[in-house]
Amino acid sequence: QVQLVESGGRLVQAGGSLRLSCAASGRTFSRYAMGWFRQAPGKEREIVASIGWSGEMPYYADSVKGRFTISRDSNKNTLYLQMNSLKPEDTAVYYCAARNPGYISTAQRRSDYVYWGQGTQVTVSS
Repeated sequence: QVQLVESGGRLVQAGGSLRLSCAASGRTFSRYAMGWFRQAPGKEREIVASIGWSGEMPYYADSVKGRFTISRDSNKNTLYLQMNSLKPEDTAVYYCAARNPGYISTAQRRSDYVYWGQGTQVTVSS
């Protein structure tokens, strides 16, 4: 089992940057495929980016491709989301999620993830 705690969300102006972090408990962080999701008010929770064990060939939603970068540091048991060129439509609560251990590759469905953090609020002002 793994516990996830997000941080880094805040109010930022359009065009600005933020880096979200997700600290994971446990000694086997490297064996979890991970993802970032977001949920805006009145909308469904959607995938933003996901990354497998190796960190190679991450997945990005079209809406963030070229602006966001997902990465992981297994030495620090931490998942990151670097967000650049932020837009007001990026405003949402951002959640970190993990698949069951043993699943190597990325996944895009909410149901593929079993462990979730509490979320961190990102607000982008115009």
